Amino acid sequence: MQALLNTAVKAAHAAGDIVMRYSRRVHNLDVRTKARNEYVTQVDIMAEDVIVETIRERYPDHAILGEEGGQQGEHDTVWIIDPLDGTTNYLHGMPMFAVSIGVQVKGRMEAGVVYDPARTELFTAVRGSGALLDDRKLRMDPKKELAGALIGTGFPYRENDRWMDTYLKQFRAVMRVASDCRRPGSAALDLSYLAAGRLDGFWEFGLEPWDYAAGALIVREAGGIVSSLTDDGDFMETGNLIAGPLKLHGELEKLLHAQL
Repeated sequence: MQALLNTAVKAAHAAGDIVMRYSRRVHNLDVRTKARNEYVTQVDIMAEDVIVETIRERYPDHAILGEEGGQQGEHDTVWIIDPLDGTTNYLHGMPMFAVSIGVQVKGRMEAGVVYDPARTELFTAVRGSGALLDDRKLRMDPKKELAGALIGTGFPYRENDRWMDTYLKQFRAVMRVASDCRRPGSAALDLSYLAAGRLDGFWEFGLEPWDYAAGALIVREAGGIVSSLTDDGDFMETGNLIAGPLKLHGELEKLLHAQL
């Protein structure tokens, strides 16, 4: 699996170079609206293209699922990529965005990379081998509690989002116990920050596979738990997830499920 990870790291760095090259002139970019509150720029397209090209050089037969390009090919190994997670932040000059690349083999996540080009921080994980921030081993505190914790989240922002009322109930419940909440705007970074101890827990509705594929593996390999936020299926299918270290995850899961 190390060879897969090495290719993912190479692709993430190449995409990050493109992202940063245009970061000082975002006002000149062509911006297209995919859906309400969802945007795509030529930077997203160029960054995804270089990721695909890097993967194809080494693994021409592998399948790719990308935010901009959709599903390409059929294979037991699927690369799940988001070339710029946090496009809205990027367009506003907020340095909270990342390149996310996950590798799934026969339905199981095997490797993940989240690269923050603004800070040149590289989060990586290989199943069974742990998680790293650059060359530092990540390990979450299993005894961390919800009381006094800093919790990451994401708002249900899509038009007619069916989870908005539920989310607001959950937010109120969490704020009665936790120290505070943060909404940075990049789920890939949120999960990576959780693994690194910069956040203590996380929950969000309606994510896409490319938003969390790499980040969820990084959390798990750092000793955390990722589970479904709702009762309608696995989070890998619904995109509704809760994440955190052992004790806090159990407390957060119980609290959030009580608001459904």
